[in-house]
Amino acid sequence: MGGYHYGVMAGFRRALFPIESHEVPKFLLIGSIKFFVVLALTLTRDGKDAMVVADCGAESIAFLKIYGVLPAATLFIGIYSKMASILERKTLFYATCVPFFVFFFVFNALIYPNRYMMQPTLSTVRSFLGLAFTSSDDMDGGGASAILAKLLSNWTSSLYYVIAEVYSSVSVGILFWQYANDVVSVDQARRFYPLFAQMSGLAPIFAGQYVVRYASRSRDFGESLSRVTNMITLSGVMICLFYGWSNAYIERTEATAGAETTITTANGIVVASSSIQGRGKEKKKNAKMTMVESARFLASSEYLRLIAALVVGYGLSINFTEIMWKSCVKRQYPDPLDYQRFMGNFSSVVGLSTCIVIFLGVHAIRILGWRIGALATPTVMGVLALPYFFSILVGLDSPGRLRTAVIFGTIQSLVSKTTKYALFDPTTQMAYIPLDDESKVKGKAAIEVLGSRIGKSGGSLVQQFLVLAFGNIISAAPVLAILYYAVLAWWSISANRLSTLFYARSAAQEKEKES
Repeated sequence: MGGYHYGVMAGFRRALFPIESHEVPKFLLIGSIKFFVVLALTLTRDGKDAMVVADCGAESIAFLKIYGVLPAATLFIGIYSKMASILERKTLFYATCVPFFVFFFVFNALIYPNRYMMQPTLSTVRSFLGLAFTSSDDMDGGGASAILAKLLSNWTSSLYYVIAEVYSSVSVGILFWQYANDVVSVDQARRFYPLFAQMSGLAPIFAGQYVVRYASRSRDFGESLSRVTNMITLSGVMICLFYGWSNAYIERTEATAGAETTITTANGIVVASSSIQGRGKEKKKNAKMTMVESARFLASSEYLRLIAALVVGYGLSINFTEIMWKSCVKRQYPDPLDYQRFMGNFSSVVGLSTCIVIFLGVHAIRILGWRIGALATPTVMGVLALPYFFSILVGLDSPGRLRTAVIFGTIQSLVSKTTKYALFDPTTQMAYIPLDDESKVKGKAAIEVLGSRIGKSGGSLVQQFLVLAFGNIISAAPVLAILYYAVLAWWSISANRLSTLFYARSAAQEKEKES
């Protein structure tokens, strides 16, 4: 009977936490990197939104993503590609990570406190540009000329937004997942990656409550920003520490395994596996491409194009609904600290719901397969967007209707982000594992940074034209709804095709390892 209960408990443990005992240190060290990466991402995301939406309106986000974020992301990928060709892997990680946290620290210590001395006034910008203003400028979000003037007169907030947006692409896509894909096998990824999402899901909970219960209770937004920056700086330090510790642990365990394990060929010749591992690492180090070669390789690979389609599809669809939702939230919470408090609570609920979804459905990828996990996000987003778009279309001309639209938009955004973290991220990152080293390094960088930026900036470009045509983003809801579902259909078709290629490459890789 005791053995039976032990077997049941062991099975229950494997179902909830399918990590072998000898794998736990590796899992926790790598997972801790993602926790602090997401912690900093959440804090900077909520901070940039609070600043820009309060100063310039939610519609200004569409303009910033095109004229600020996209050029900055393009510049970054060029610099990163050059660094990847000349720097060793560990040095590349630190050279990519540290400058972002230095900027956030300097912004809080020097730029934000002196912003009024550094920024021109709104009237000065209007006079200098000679922009013609109409009555539409008084509407929520204003016309294009008013938005441009607000962005220029608040260029420090705009700069913070741009850097934080680039970090959001770099942090998870480049800093964490590229490292994880290098050191985690396909077999481990099926068990590790969903739990990485669960572990990192705790970060938004902590970040949101830190903002709600501590940062947003400041005397003003400047003091709140200082409190947030302290935690961002701590996160940057911990990312670097856990990266160093995990590298040391993995190298030590691989060296031990290489010294103790041998491979005997059919002819009786014994070859040390450590020598094989060493050659693999040397080959990886030399697998470098220029940016032009990387772009050409991306264009010629159907597999990478399909991964890019998933990333672009998510970027477009979430952008179509998120800016409109933030515009509604800003109408309901015009004060920056109230807005920050709302977004802090929202981040906490996103983290909590992510953990719950993973706790209940962590085995969806392992049991139901990669295809179901990849199709879950666009399916859920499509279903939940129906009541949200309907609440916008019936009008926001009363507090009750505005509150209803904010509720439905919050639910739609919440569940979209939950499925993104719990299913979209793990399945998308698993798709990189069967690729060769060149594709992982340069192809992944191009997809994760430029792909996500093109997706979000493309959505912003569309919305910019809609703002020009309709006056504000709320009035353009019918057109956005049509575009939204067209993108979801394209995303789903691409995910279905990619699943066929993923299964084939994974099977070939496993067969090669066995031989």
